[in-house]
Amino acid sequence: MKLPHVIAIPAFSDNYIWLVAASRENHPDTSALDKAVIIVDPGIAEPVLKTLKQNSLQPCAILITHHHYDHIDGIKALCQHYPLPVYGPANSTIPGINHPVHDNDQITLKNGMQFDVLATPGHTLDHLCYYYPGMLFSGDTLFAAGCGRLLEGTSGQMFQSLKRLASLPDDTRIFCTHEYTLTNLEFAHHVEPENNAITERLQQVRQLRASKQITLPSTLAIERSCNPFLRCSESTVMAAASKFARREVSDAADTFKIIRFWKDSW
Repeated sequence: MKLPHVIAIPAFSDNYIWLVAASRENHPDTSALDKAVIIVDPGIAEPVLKTLKQNSLQPCAILITHHHYDHIDGIKALCQHYPLPVYGPANSTIPGINHPVHDNDQITLKNGMQFDVLATPGHTLDHLCYYYPGMLFSGDTLFAAGCGRLLEGTSGQMFQSLKRLASLPDDTRIFCTHEYTLTNLEFAHHVEPENNAITERLQQVRQLRASKQITLPSTLAIERSCNPFLRCSESTVMAAASKFARREVSDAADTFKIIRFWKDSW
């Protein structure tokens, strides 16, 4: 199956707003995008409007993962230009959502793409992810080599949310909303200094960032090898958590709680 084409629009200091087109092939530039595109987490409207205009693209929907300003503040201006369906968490008060969705809903958009809606509380209580076979728009739940801070939910909720995402196929591409990969890998290397997969990926990402290139998307296969928050049942991560906490960890959920606290204070 040939996956849709996705373009990243940089925003703020480290955000990405995603445009998704149901292209039959991947192409190296935006000129080959299909005209109907989905906008994911528009925290600001101006760069999105500019990209749409420059490439003669027509937005057909907006997908929202959660209520933080850097994911939603562009909704109003975009909808003033285009009468768009805006999909987002039903258990939220996000202005502009006209198609509230719930866990396990399936949504079919005008460009023919069908997404599964996955509730992933932890970073926020209303957080959703959107899954299309081969790709996941994970917002601030799952990052490349990391996960979101616990701003509203509990460590138990985030642990279960990540377990749910980790059950997706290995080749699932991860489109998160922040360029945090370098610092996340530096922490991952601190947790597992003997993990060769982390060491190699850290070198690659340092080169990419030195030339101001994007490090996304990742894949679940890569995350399982490099992301400490998906590796909480591994003996090396459990040992590192035990050393940091100065006690023996009891299980993977306990390990997650410790390394999430560790990352917050690192």
